[in-house]
Amino acid sequence: MTLKGIGKAAMLLLSLDSATATELVKGLAPEDIEKLGIELARLDATHLGSSEQTRKIVQEFVESLGTGVQPIGNIKGFLNSTLVGAVGQDKAKEIQDRIQQMTERKDPFDEIRKAETGALVSALEEEQPQTVAVVVSELPTRKCQEVLALLSDEVRRKVICRLTREEGIGWAVKQRIASTVCQRLRSIAGRGIVERVVGREETLRRLALILSGLERELRDQMLEEIKSHDGEVCSTVKKLMVTWDDVPRVADRSLQEALRSVDAKKLALALYGCDAEIVEKIRKNISERAAASLEEESSLMQEPLDKEVQDAREEIVEPLRKANEEDKLRFVRG
Repeated sequence: MTLKGIGKAAMLLLSLDSATATELVKGLAPEDIEKLGIELARLDATHLGSSEQTRKIVQEFVESLGTGVQPIGNIKGFLNSTLVGAVGQDKAKEIQDRIQQMTERKDPFDEIRKAETGALVSALEEEQPQTVAVVVSELPTRKCQEVLALLSDEVRRKVICRLTREEGIGWAVKQRIASTVCQRLRSIAGRGIVERVVGREETLRRLALILSGLERELRDQMLEEIKSHDGEVCSTVKKLMVTWDDVPRVADRSLQEALRSVDAKKLALALYGCDAEIVEKIRKNISERAAASLEEESSLMQEPLDKEVQDAREEIVEPLRKANEEDKLRFVRG
């Protein structure tokens, strides 16, 4: 079969149920079955199995038979059942190993992209920042965010610095890196390491803090990249860059500017049940007159609803967020 014929045959097999596919390939030579398996793995890696080209080929095939069939739907199912049925367990294993090697040569990071986030972070723990930067640069945006959020502060900082540099890395080097990380991932799977569970908001908060420490131009570029994939996540990350809990970190002058237009009633609501550190920070940055009004409002206030308190805090934090976006917000050193 020519290469074009192999590709067409592989696409056609995807339209058949596993039993029918097994019967069809039984008559082929082992080397042709191996070529089919490699082509199917390529279709899986490049997501061409559901393309318009595939649909047309399948339609042509079905029309030639005059009947419809149920598709396999799972390429790995073909490799695990059809190959075994066609050539036996030992030969199928041999073919699958060669298919894996061929797939890794074409896309060495495919297995890494599919790995659980916690397992991937564990596999990268002992690697140099440059190596980690190569790996995360090959990940989808969301997975890249999750991995960066779980790295230690020092490693994360170095990795981000590496990502901002234009350093050419040869394909052979990338293959070696991918192979090493894949081996560690398989070792981790063998030891049964459980992935660390981190809440979505915690992950996004860590990502927000990472971005906050970058130069404005780079930060905005990364936010645009996130927005292109998920606008809602981008909005959440922007909000989490500055939260009510960050008030003690804000420099006095920046906080004074934000509090200047806040009325005493709103400020009293925001400070209700608040940590002493935040109360002290805010009281230190308002005038004596504003402090007196705050005392009066606090003494007259009945127990507010949680939503009222949260809304008041959000209103106070909003100008801090705006200043941060404009690169005007200053934080206390350390």
